[in-house]
Amino acid sequence: MTDATPAEAAPESLATESHDPAVPEAYSAFMRTGWDDKERELPSFSGAGRAAERRARLAEMFPGERLVLPGGGYKVRSYDTDYRFRADTAHAYFTGNQTSDAVLVVEDGESVLYARPRSGRETDEFFRDRQYGELWVGKRPSLGELSATLGIEVRHIDRLEDALGRSGTSAPGKTRVHRGVSDSVDRLLAADGGLDDDFTRVISEMRLIKDDWELGQLQEACDITTLGFEDSVSEWDRVLEYGERWIEGTFFRRARAMGNDIGYDSIVGGGSHATTLHWIDNDGPITPGTLVLLDMGVEGRHLYTADVTRTLPVDGTFTPAQRDLYELVLAAQDAGIAAVRPGNRFAEPHEAAMSVLAHGLEGMGLLPVSAEEALDPDSKVYARWTLHGTSHMLGLDVHDCGKAAPESYAKGTLEEGMVLTVEPGLYFQADDLLVPAELRGTGIRIEDDLVVTADGSRNLSAALPRTADAVETWMAERR
Repeated sequence: MTDATPAEAAPESLATESHDPAVPEAYSAFMRTGWDDKERELPSFSGAGRAAERRARLAEMFPGERLVLPGGGYKVRSYDTDYRFRADTAHAYFTGNQTSDAVLVVEDGESVLYARPRSGRETDEFFRDRQYGELWVGKRPSLGELSATLGIEVRHIDRLEDALGRSGTSAPGKTRVHRGVSDSVDRLLAADGGLDDDFTRVISEMRLIKDDWELGQLQEACDITTLGFEDSVSEWDRVLEYGERWIEGTFFRRARAMGNDIGYDSIVGGGSHATTLHWIDNDGPITPGTLVLLDMGVEGRHLYTADVTRTLPVDGTFTPAQRDLYELVLAAQDAGIAAVRPGNRFAEPHEAAMSVLAHGLEGMGLLPVSAEEALDPDSKVYARWTLHGTSHMLGLDVHDCGKAAPESYAKGTLEEGMVLTVEPGLYFQADDLLVPAELRGTGIRIEDDLVVTADGSRNLSAALPRTADAVETWMAERR
């Protein structure tokens, strides 16, 4: 289709398209009159007090320094179509803000959020701009509304450059920037790799211990995730008809209805697709007689995400061979869960789970050496069939705290309040001639979300059944 009349050239600051209709001055002037734009009373952010405490702690860790944490902007999906915006994790952790283009600045113990409010009526932006215009994409909060909601001082984003000093030249003391989030902020402030990298490490490590409010958010995400799994099984006839896509869509519906989104691309691996660790194409069939691996998690309204995996028999019951393999993986997960306790090394759940799997593989006659030899760090031949680590931290990111120092995370010690997954798996590729023919193309993973408690751990995703018998009963009740 072509336009009947060419579009009038829009001001450079407006996000418009060449196929937009012309805007005569009379129309523009008329659109700027007769609007009621009162301040609204928006719900308060329930974690505002905790966010303020985090900002105070952050300022104490870098006295006399300026700390800059952008929230990020829109990312292009295709040509003039953007992905739905999701705020940067660190920015959300310290503010609760979920509007685009905002920047948190912490300096001299004071915090200011520089934000882009909704369009005023003095320009055409509110009815013409496709990215920020209220009539195109909805009403953004005003500066006052955002401040009241988040409990933080908020200033217009146009004041950021002057506040930071152009090109950062007038910044007192040191300035540290959480980089890679906002190109405009990265360009505005000269980089210092040592300062910025250390800053990124610290803000990642601060998230290792979850407070009670965060644990509540994670529990809610797990509870909604449980409902998403139940939805999927309840629609099993449609699953058999449409395959992996139906489960992906069904789970997403629950995530959007009760949460913010999915926390990561859902993995729906039917049959041999289950042996691909991050299978997200989800375009295959769900075939009777096989298993389907579902690795899915809901991201809640305040961006905390669950991460849960169950492997289900498509027919509702496991075959004897499937059950044997499933129970081996379950025993490995039980061993891993038992090792989640304060004072243990982060690696201990993995080591416990791998010991069970290696001895199981030895019992199946698959290992070229003994299980103990295979478990030697210089061998690890058992990993042909396990492939990945057993645990990762969980929180605002599905792989949370990833920039923490190894000594605080991968080589560190578990502490009360940490939340991590326990997710061992076995994966027999379809073309692996070393495994029995009836097990080729079989993948099994069982994953739960554990919070470290004073005397062990608590399973946040325990509402979903784990044992083979419980899985079969659960499926029968919901199909």
